[in-house]
Amino acid sequence: MDFHLWAVSPWLLVPLVFLAWVIILATIKRIVFAIIRKLAARTANQIDDILLDALDLPLTLIVYASGVLVVQNMVPRVEGVDVLKYLLGGFKIVCIVSGILFVDKFIQGMIQETSKTMEVLRASSGVVRGFVRVVIFALGGLILLDTFGVSVTPIIASLGIGSLAVALALQPTLENFFSGVQIIIDKPVQIGQFIRLESGEEGVVERIGWRSTWIIMGNNNTVILPNKMLVNTRVTNFCYPDHEIAVVVPVMVHFASDLDKVEKVSLEVARETLKEAEGGVRLFEPVMRYHELADSAIKFNMVLRARDVAASQVVKHEFIKRLQKRYAREGIIIPFPTRTILQGGAGS
Repeated sequence: MDFHLWAVSPWLLVPLVFLAWVIILATIKRIVFAIIRKLAARTANQIDDILLDALDLPLTLIVYASGVLVVQNMVPRVEGVDVLKYLLGGFKIVCIVSGILFVDKFIQGMIQETSKTMEVLRASSGVVRGFVRVVIFALGGLILLDTFGVSVTPIIASLGIGSLAVALALQPTLENFFSGVQIIIDKPVQIGQFIRLESGEEGVVERIGWRSTWIIMGNNNTVILPNKMLVNTRVTNFCYPDHEIAVVVPVMVHFASDLDKVEKVSLEVARETLKEAEGGVRLFEPVMRYHELADSAIKFNMVLRARDVAASQVVKHEFIKRLQKRYAREGIIIPFPTRTILQGGAGS
């Protein structure tokens, strides 16, 4: 019997070996990934899940590309065509593309995960992800060109000159951008905090973007402040070191008042207000201090404490109502401004 008739043609053997290799490695990859995913599901950290998602497609591409290395010595020669050269070139391309896809997928996943806890990144995640993706694919393209012997030095020089021109044209925008980065890192203000600017505007920080910060004032108008101005101005943050805020209420009583009784009654009303008014800090002990013998009254400040700036208005409102009612019941007089004018000369 002529056994060479049973010999398998290389053009048939190469695809069979390639297919068998890919099936075996793909099966192993699927089993290993399933085990690792089960272990990753038990951890609270999301980095391992992001890493696995980023590795999935690149590893699949490398599995297919690795089959080229297995069958490279089995590929029959074709006259005038260096088949092996093209196969190895394709393998390099797949490996580089796989690396680019892995880096892109991993960074995109990290940005998405970080944006869950960073409000400014959540508001601008689309822009950030798009910018990062352009940078990654641009660098990947340069690596591909350099791998195949294309000089990238002129390209990099051109990009440098172009980047300088763009930077000069966008200088105000870039100043606000880096000021926004400074705000994110330093955190002088954050979303939801009540602040007052040096110019007098005050309100709640609604949004911190890459170019501007939005502040909603009490009249429901919005101040849109460029980040550069926010960084360079004096800001009073009412939410540091915590959200609780002192509520100072100026009060005055008649000169003839019994000051001990005024103090006792005022403190009782203040304690009652903190316990019953919404937003009052119940455990805080109110403070009362006389501070001035004015033209028509004795003045003092009553210090209460509220949960936050919004609640301070409610606490002050309730305290004033309760204090006026209690003073009327106790006979304590809140005087009108008066002035005594003496007429006549010294000898009359």
